[in-house]
Amino acid sequence: QVQLVESGGGLVQPGGSLRLSCAASGSIFKVNAMGWYRQAPGKQRELVAAITSGGITNYADSMKGRFAISRDNAKNTVYLQMNSLKPEDTAVYYCNADLMINWWSRSDYWGQGTQVTVSS
Repeated sequence: QVQLVESGGGLVQPGGSLRLSCAASGSIFKVNAMGWYRQAPGKQRELVAAITSGGITNYADSMKGRFAISRDNAKNTVYLQMNSLKPEDTAVYYCNADLMINWWSRSDYWGQGTQVTVSS
């Protein structure tokens, strides 16, 4: 059984910062790419940022320069540092991991989501 557990969401004022964390646990053989997605009310889920096991990163254009993704491979944990937050960043943020539970089985896993609200 694999679990992705997110933490760090909450309410922040415009211009503020938050740091999200997501730890993968359970019977894991290998973790490949990890990433963050978000979904605002009435909108589709969208990619925020992703990072490979080797540290290569990819960001949605609107997040470049404000958000930073990183990971600790020893802890199977991915982080998202969010700075200069805007009201339009308000959404449920989901952690995603492409991982293997054994050498022949590779799947996508999702966390339960954490709410980020940017409001004064």
